[in-house]
Amino acid sequence: MVTPFRADGSLDTEGAARLATHLVDTQAHDGLVISGTTGESATTTDAEKEALLRAVVEAVGNRATVIAGVGTNDTHHSIELARAAEKAGAHGLLVVTPYYTKPPQAGLHRHFTAVADATDLPVMLYDIPGRTGTPIATETLCRLAEHPRIVAVKDAKGDLAATSWVTARTDLAYYSGDDKVTLPLLAVGAVGVVGVPTHVVGPQTKAMIEAFQRGEVAEALRLHHALLPAYEGFFRTQGVILAKAALNLLGLPAGPVRSPLVDATAAEIERLRADCAAAGVELPA
Repeated sequence: MVTPFRADGSLDTEGAARLATHLVDTQAHDGLVISGTTGESATTTDAEKEALLRAVVEAVGNRATVIAGVGTNDTHHSIELARAAEKAGAHGLLVVTPYYTKPPQAGLHRHFTAVADATDLPVMLYDIPGRTGTPIATETLCRLAEHPRIVAVKDAKGDLAATSWVTARTDLAYYSGDDKVTLPLLAVGAVGVVGVPTHVVGPQTKAMIEAFQRGEVAEALRLHHALLPAYEGFFRTQGVILAKAALNLLGLPAGPVRSPLVDATAAEIERLRADCAAAGVELPA
């Protein structure tokens, strides 16, 4: 979920509660990830993360799973965020691979295990080497799966063969971290998606997943093809930029992005409107 800001750039907790309600009640989300990459976690303070989480848990926590992004490139800071999220009512934690420092696999194992040991909450690992610089190796994932609280992976690695080996050898629940490959990942054992275009195509994405799970592969493929323009469109620049642009057009809480990101240009918004229309979603002018 994006993190709504007011026009002056301050955190909008009332807007966050309203957006969370919309995503769960109208966009068919079973759960929400708060303070992930699309939530601009890199530019929100620890206090803002806690206030945001509390607002969302209060709004939808009785009918949706609320997962708090707590991963940083500092193990101690990640542990602090994890404990704060547990106290604020999170149902689970999303922990990204430590970025920039490029730790070895032994360091990744120690980092993820330390965060998982810090609370009683289930943990979803976030494997996205394109942003972090370091993939979580298959053997490391299999070792981490032995931890009783490491239960899921958000997979944005783009390596179907590697994912196949992990789903074959562990009980980790795999979620696509790249909307356009959700269907291929389902075919090798994934169970869902942590999405960005799902801010506006949630019901269609859920229908695709459920069709595949029912064995209606042709229908799932039809829906996948229909959604491709939206999946493509939201990532012509950073996903949060265009997700916020779409939500603002729809009159939903979003507001601006924080620097160093910049808001969508008029041309980018027009292209997004065309992409969404091709996927069957009309964004107001």
